[in-house]
Amino acid sequence: MLVSDIPAVAAHRATAASRLHFEERSVSYAELRDRCARLAGALSELFERGERIALLSQNRIEYLECYYGVPAAGMLLTLLNTRLSIRELAYILNDAEPALLIVEAQFLGHAEQLSALVPSLRRIVVIGEAQAGQLAYETLLEGGRGAPAPARPHEDDPAWLLYTSGTTGHPKGVPLTHRNLIAGLLNTMCAFEQRELEVALFMFPAFHIAGYVLGNYLLRGYPIVLMRGFEAGAYFDAVERHGVTTHAIAPTMLAMLLDDPRVATADVSSLWQMGYGSSAMPPETMRRAFERWPALGFSTAFGMTELSGNVAYYSRADHVHALEHDHALLSACGREMPLASIRIVDSDRRDLPVGEAGEILVKGDQVFTGYWRNEQANREAFTDGWFHTGDVGRFDEQRRLFLVDRKKDMIISGGENVYSREVEDVLCTHPSVAEVAVVGAPDAKWGETVVGVIRLREGAPADEAALDAWCRERLAGYKRPRRYLFVEELPKTASGKVQKARLRQGLKAGADGGG
Repeated sequence: MLVSDIPAVAAHRATAASRLHFEERSVSYAELRDRCARLAGALSELFERGERIALLSQNRIEYLECYYGVPAAGMLLTLLNTRLSIRELAYILNDAEPALLIVEAQFLGHAEQLSALVPSLRRIVVIGEAQAGQLAYETLLEGGRGAPAPARPHEDDPAWLLYTSGTTGHPKGVPLTHRNLIAGLLNTMCAFEQRELEVALFMFPAFHIAGYVLGNYLLRGYPIVLMRGFEAGAYFDAVERHGVTTHAIAPTMLAMLLDDPRVATADVSSLWQMGYGSSAMPPETMRRAFERWPALGFSTAFGMTELSGNVAYYSRADHVHALEHDHALLSACGREMPLASIRIVDSDRRDLPVGEAGEILVKGDQVFTGYWRNEQANREAFTDGWFHTGDVGRFDEQRRLFLVDRKKDMIISGGENVYSREVEDVLCTHPSVAEVAVVGAPDAKWGETVVGVIRLREGAPADEAALDAWCRERLAGYKRPRRYLFVEELPKTASGKVQKARLRQGLKAGADGGG
């Protein structure tokens, strides 16, 4: 099976309820299948197999058409983050060298600037109202009506090209093949708890790897509600209007829901399960969610772009067990899913015993085969077929996986390892703290010193002494922050991950006298 087969298989099994809902639009799975086929036919008339087709858009039904229609043409869909600057987008596009940019009308100004900066771009297609001399997306699709079906791709052909968030430097291209994406999808379908009929809400940006899960919803015939982007009011409207039963959410999104005044009155009784992921869940946010929605089941998973989705899953039942027996188990991020293997290794790549923290390595058909045009990164990323995730984790005796920290986020202060997530988990329970990121700053004596970057709750005082006293009671001395910075917002990626590299760069610039 190929990624491009998903719409046809889904349409074959669809019921009357199997529809995509986006704002005031609603389309059947059969309509999605036909439009994907027309897109593939139209692209095959204009471009060569293997070329890259870039997409700059917020979530909408046309996004799914590109998800499946571009790979059906034997081409590689390059997904672009709508929050990036022109300079950042130009870097990615010049790395991918796409022939075509499909752009939502609201980003047409971006496209016009990029066309002058990216020599490979030969055409621009506009989703929405096109201006004179521009090709409208609907016109492109009409050109594919009656076009011969393109030759079927091979399962090892790349289907999607995503770019890492670039939190440690320039973003790296991650080509995912049909085999990778289908393996990731099958792993999810094997592991995740799912009922016969759900109404699924999708609100992550579709340029994020989280979009792979839409294939699961399609193949199961679920009604799917697409949100253009996350916004608390629109979320509550969607759940009430469509009777949403399941969705995934980022911890930052969940915190925003819990802080929204409407949380007390909105009818979310249709919800059965809420999955969370993309970044670590602060214990305080999880506690508040359990208190607000005691009947709602929670689950989480561990994955990343290079893994075509998730490789570990922590179920609703696991969360119930943790609540009833040991709250510390709520910090687990999952158990190995059936179709992927996970190891925890030391710096010499030797397997570590239960309880010891080391780097997480993953192997399986869903693991990508290498970064786009980056042999040096590939040499660093793989050992004997095992992918180095850059995450630090540990197993317990029940083989539950605990994510300790990102390897690059670990702070070494005076020769001691300080895991930033552990310090963050303590600070976020302080009543004045809304959000926190802990990073290392250069220090002449200790090598690095621990810094807490804090967004306070509205009206809370910036009281460093109170925060220090809080940490003294709960952390070893070398783990305590030596400095606190108070900010109005933490820099984040579109998927809600805090960009710690930006915080570290700012601290380093300050240490070097750069401000």
